Amino acid sequence: MTVSVLAQNLRGSEIIKIAGEINELKRQGQNIANLTIGDFDANIYPIPTALKEGIIDAYNDNQTNYPPADGMLNLRESVSEFIKNRYHLDYNANQILISGGSRPLIYSTFLAVVDPGDKVVFPAPSWNNNHYCDLTGAEAVTIQTRAEHNFMPTADEIRPHIKGAALLALCSPLNPTGTMFTKKDLEEICDLVIAENKSRAEGEKPLYLLYDQIYSQLTFGHHEHVNPVTLRPELKDYVIFIDGASKCFASTGVRVGWGFGPANIITNMKAIVGHMGAWSPKAEQVAMAKFLKQETEVNSYLADIKSNIQNSLNTLYQGFQELKSEGFNVDAIEPMGAIYLTVKVDYAGKTTPDGDLLKNSIDINSYLIKEAKVALVPFSAFGTEDDVNWFRASVGASTLEDIQNLIPRIKEALLKLK
Repeated sequence: MTVSVLAQNLRGSEIIKIAGEINELKRQGQNIANLTIGDFDANIYPIPTALKEGIIDAYNDNQTNYPPADGMLNLRESVSEFIKNRYHLDYNANQILISGGSRPLIYSTFLAVVDPGDKVVFPAPSWNNNHYCDLTGAEAVTIQTRAEHNFMPTADEIRPHIKGAALLALCSPLNPTGTMFTKKDLEEICDLVIAENKSRAEGEKPLYLLYDQIYSQLTFGHHEHVNPVTLRPELKDYVIFIDGASKCFASTGVRVGWGFGPANIITNMKAIVGHMGAWSPKAEQVAMAKFLKQETEVNSYLADIKSNIQNSLNTLYQGFQELKSEGFNVDAIEPMGAIYLTVKVDYAGKTTPDGDLLKNSIDINSYLIKEAKVALVPFSAFGTEDDVNWFRASVGASTLEDIQNLIPRIKEALLKLK
């Protein structure tokens, strides 16, 4: 049977593929430390109690019919207040769109501002931008970033590719690295976008900036989240924000995301999300609208979850730094935000005890799964070259004890390589 060109060429998720392999090993009885999935174990990180009770109350109150296409008005008003208090961003209810998590928001942003053949610029590693380019027929322009700059793109790296582009897609804190823009670096990128839009002829499509800040409430230490519109208010007509409850409230399955930006873009995105049927469930919206206004409960939950995630990330980071100090060819970048640690395991060219040559990051990861019972995600799953031996380690589905126990296993596995 013949299928569409899109279906023939669309690539599946590399992360889901790795997760499938791990699930099969677990089914066989193997105990794998799964640091692959960008999710939370709900038994380790349950959603806020007040939110859970609110969802149950909403279902008991029969809030189970279709919600409005752009989301419940009281939720959009709560989001407006939330982002004003947290980021000092001023967006009213008609500039906010609710959807079933952040994925429909990102996809609808692409569909709203990108035509087939348009150029979309984004860094590698980054999450799913390459797939959204495939889905929209866009020309994907991938910027390979550097470890010495924490895998965050710079204005100098973006500048050669920005002419004529329809969309620049950025994320901070970044999935998969957990690293963040500094104020200075983001300001330089903002100025680049401003200059590019000023250079375009009247009537020419502008350059829009998709800014994914879904992890912005999960930042650590002295690292502070920054955003383009606060830094450069004149960009407000060109920035589409992606945000929501999935990560900051460990609510990935609750499916409440919110995007906000220019009213005309949001209106078009609303129509797209409506045709996709990608609404957030009504009961969850009703509960979230109430929860976001409970500032004491919100702050208490964020303080707890941030502390626990930071402990796990710091423990993993320190473990890799200890291995590095012992002469192992590994490294890690300091935890900054999100639930991810960027780790290096540079053992390409080494031979396993079974005589197999580790040719690239995929081989290294397979070896660690087999010998150390630890699963990471190679950055190649996020658009980098296979010879970049850096990996994403996600701590959301692991206890602190799990993290502590996996370092000795990694050490033992690396000692077996020749």
